Amino acid sequence: MGLESLFQLENRTAVVIGGTGSLGGAMASALGAAGARIAVVGRNAERGMERAEDIRREGGEAVFVSADALDRDALIHAREHIERAMGPVDILVNAAGGNQSGATLQPGDDFCSLSLTAWGDVFDLNLIGGTVLPCQVFGETMLLRNSGSIINVASMSGMIPLSRVVAYSAAKAAVINLTQFLAREWAPRGIRVNCISPGFFPAEQNRGLLYNADGSLAPRGEQIINHTPMARFGYAHELSGAVVFLASSTASSFVTGHNLVVDGGFSSTTI
Repeated sequence: MGLESLFQLENRTAVVIGGTGSLGGAMASALGAAGARIAVVGRNAERGMERAEDIRREGGEAVFVSADALDRDALIHAREHIERAMGPVDILVNAAGGNQSGATLQPGDDFCSLSLTAWGDVFDLNLIGGTVLPCQVFGETMLLRNSGSIINVASMSGMIPLSRVVAYSAAKAAVINLTQFLAREWAPRGIRVNCISPGFFPAEQNRGLLYNADGSLAPRGEQIINHTPMARFGYAHELSGAVVFLASSTASSFVTGHNLVVDGGFSSTTI
């Protein structure tokens, strides 16, 4: 078998929940470049249609489907639309997620004062809408076919709890745990479930924490760079190899329950 054929995804349909974001969008483009038919799913129609158009411009097949990941009915309608247009879903990437300021400890804050409402919102976004509901809705039809690859996007902070972002770290830890649970449950049914844990990739949700308004590194950004052996942040396209590898039933045919870390060595550094 040739090396190139290991990573070919032709005649496969991939759904990327949260493909309207920077990292999810980069993953959608990578899967499209590998030959998969792409359904970009999210709430931001402008960004979703732009991403789908970019994939088509590169010779791929892609559509945007509007859906809120926290709305089961909307996800079911999205699944039905995608199956009519592109066939059964072979690959599911769950890239929706994020944090909010109310669930982040500010300097001088105490854990005891953390808003449970904000905590619940972060868990809903990252665990329920970002992982559980899409796995249920799209996993249901994968189970009927005894075939599929699910890739959940966790975070390095789900492995090593970061200061301040306590709710986000806990939610992503739950994503890793759920990935392992589903991998065990669904392996006999031909479905592989893995996750990717990115390190620090500047995107909409964290750019203000990493950079000052003038483009220089903020104090937290400096701390991260100093703790990262590769001495830089990641670029969104550097997740491409990880997602294509896990999506391919040839390249990663015996890989399930795995958390693939892409963090420039951050999680390997102690002192």
